[in-house]
Amino acid sequence: MAIQNVLIVDDSPTERYYLSDMLVRHGYTVSCAETGEQALLKIRAEKPQLILMDVVMPGANGFQVTRTIARDPALQDIPIIICSSKNQETDRIWGLRQGACAYLVKPVDAAELLAQIAKLDEQG
Repeated sequence: MAIQNVLIVDDSPTERYYLSDMLVRHGYTVSCAETGEQALLKIRAEKPQLILMDVVMPGANGFQVTRTIARDPALQDIPIIICSSKNQETDRIWGLRQGACAYLVKPVDAAELLAQIAKLDEQG
C-alpha cells in the first residue's frame, strides 16, 4: 500500500514546516507532533503510514519513542525514519537498533527522504 499519511515528530517549528511543506508538495498528507508523548497519542489515534522522528526533544527522546512503537504489536508495522542532527555513526546504529528503518541527518535532503519513502513503498 502506497504511503500517503505521514506524521512528523519534531520540537522545531522550522523543521516541521520544512518537512511538511516538502511532503505536501509531493502529495502526502501530513500531521505533526511536538513531543514524543504527543506523538504516541497521535499515532494511536491516527495510525500514520510513516513516521519521521527527531531524536533530541523535551520529555521522551526520539530513540525512546521509536523503541516504544517498535515494541507495541499494534504499532510496530509503522515504519520510522529518524531525522536527526546527531550525525555520529553510533547514533545511526542505535536508532536502527531501536526499530527505525532509516536514519537521515539534518538538514534532511529532500531527494534522499523521498527516495527512502519510495523504497518503503516498494517493500510495502
